[in-house]
Amino acid sequence: MTPSASETTASGFRHASVLLEGAVEALVHDPRGAYLDGTFGRGGHSRAILERLAPAGRLLAIDRDPQAVAEAASITDARFTIEQGEFACLNEIAERHRLHGRLAGILLDVGVSSPQLDDPERGFSFLRDGPLDMRMDPTRGQSAADFIARSGEVEIARVFKAYGEERFARRLARAVVARRAERPFERTADLAEVVKVAHPAWEKGKHPATRVFQALRIQVNGELEQLDAALTAALEALAPGGHLVVISFHSLEDRRVKRFIRDHVRGDTDLPRGMPIRDDQIQRRLESLGKAQRASAGEVQDNPRARSAVMRMARKRF
Repeated sequence: MTPSASETTASGFRHASVLLEGAVEALVHDPRGAYLDGTFGRGGHSRAILERLAPAGRLLAIDRDPQAVAEAASITDARFTIEQGEFACLNEIAERHRLHGRLAGILLDVGVSSPQLDDPERGFSFLRDGPLDMRMDPTRGQSAADFIARSGEVEIARVFKAYGEERFARRLARAVVARRAERPFERTADLAEVVKVAHPAWEKGKHPATRVFQALRIQVNGELEQLDAALTAALEALAPGGHLVVISFHSLEDRRVKRFIRDHVRGDTDLPRGMPIRDDQIQRRLESLGKAQRASAGEVQDNPRARSAVMRMARKRF
């Protein structure tokens, strides 16, 4: 399978796994080892990992989306197991499978998958009208419609600013609150149109609702908190020498991944400045596996959603 290869899922949606070849190459260093794919999605990375594993190898996958878990039923390889759950809980899941502290590698492909974006009924896209939902697990938690209906203007503006990096967060939040007084938001196209009309400065080549929809998705799914928890858990679940590979799709995610790896490469960065300590006493738990990688021009041409992807890699020292 090539880096830009795409596949049709059982539900009929096309899905292309981003940075497929590079991610699997960086992850699988011991074909006989046990690996964890923390974001199964539609299985592109998992299938490629299985192709590289020896008969003694093992792959445990996780996804919070029940549709993704259903898709995994098409994989009949005895070396493969999947659980529905949040990747923030990968420690507990690995423990149940007796893999905690024994994993040779962990892959986290952060963010929303193509089938989630392309299915109007999931409510992720401002380009396709559907219920204003955005939950990765539609059976749990608060939908985007619920958040907008129940939150105050200040809170809505905070989310637009913090998670969407939207310059006009307060103005757009004010427009949303004014319109909901007339009738509640229930559809993605309705919210996108209100934001479109209220937005004073459209970015070239970008829909004016892009940042608002990103912000709501991150809020509804607790994505940044999930990522922080997953990174911390991964460090404990890996075996010494195990590889951590993380693919992120926007700067909020990538900054967290970069900082996490940097801090654990440097060691005890929380020590008071000037405290005398020998170099061999510094607890450096990770070493970087090269520079961050991005999708090639060819992959971006085949799959435009790959243009913002950044992959960072590290090895656990102890």
